[in-house]
Amino acid sequence: MIHGAIVYDSAYLSHDTGAHIESKERLETIINGIKLNEDANKIPLLKPFKATYSQLLFNHDPLYIKNVKEIAEAGGGWLDLDTYCSPKSYDVAALAVGGVICAVDAVLGDVANVFALVRPPGHHATYDKSRGFCIFNNVACAAKYALKVRGVQNILIVDWDVHHGNGTQDSFYDDPRVLYFSTHQRPLFPGTGDLEEVGRGNGKGFNVNVPLPPGVNDDGYFYIFDELLIPIAEQFKPELVFISAGQDIHFADPIGGMSVTSRGFNSLTERVKSVSSDGQLIAVLEGGYDLTALSDSTLSILGALASFATSIEEEYTDEGVTKQVEERVRKVIAVQSEYWEL
Repeated sequence: MIHGAIVYDSAYLSHDTGAHIESKERLETIINGIKLNEDANKIPLLKPFKATYSQLLFNHDPLYIKNVKEIAEAGGGWLDLDTYCSPKSYDVAALAVGGVICAVDAVLGDVANVFALVRPPGHHATYDKSRGFCIFNNVACAAKYALKVRGVQNILIVDWDVHHGNGTQDSFYDDPRVLYFSTHQRPLFPGTGDLEEVGRGNGKGFNVNVPLPPGVNDDGYFYIFDELLIPIAEQFKPELVFISAGQDIHFADPIGGMSVTSRGFNSLTERVKSVSSDGQLIAVLEGGYDLTALSDSTLSILGALASFATSIEEEYTDEGVTKQVEERVRKVIAVQSEYWEL
């Protein structure tokens, strides 16, 4: 079995957002960092395919899909206040969905885990709306493919992006087959993700939100994962695990307000691997807007996935679990203990 693979295609650079903060330079910097690292550069590449219309329909409204396609074919334009669609963005967004579906097929085959380096990101995209730089919800489409086509029984989605993944939450809010676990900064866009948002109907208890104050560091995130994610996931026993990997919780990120180091992402990934079935894990790129931090953090995640050591030097130390984080974890436990043994 192959331990570690990367989904990537230079076509992802064709989603042309100009001077927008979600730009092609994000992926260019990541790929350059991989090429300069001897171990990362040995990781096999998987070529993505463009998701079909029916695969986009797993999670999106046909009229919305049609609208995005028509705007792209007409030369592009703004889908909302934050999300730009260039002439090639429909095809690239479909390729991003296909890239994560490709990763699903790989980990259900002979690849232990995959990092899908795709763009545009996806976790804010809802059934019928773009939002927050996201056109189609890459993780949600691929998770529904795994459930509908590949016969996967249950899925864990861990979203550590600094912003709450409102679109992913909406996609599975009443579905007990998918456990959505999100750590995110509050208050911050998009304003969703309160700890009382636990799911609906049969999905109650399968939506776990951990809204956090700014400034949470490595130790704080490790504590949250150890006290909440791991015990809940061990009870859920996921067959397949996704990470919505937004590296905008890095201390250098210009949008986020968290204090995670590049090294910290390695330990977070190891924790998620520990609850996956045979280490089967798909990380999917979401946010992260400081180019150096994004590249270093991605290498750190790849080191955990492909089992090689990373040495990243950062002149930053912020240690210890704060009382604010401990209090927030206690509040989440109070809410989620109705559904899980915590």
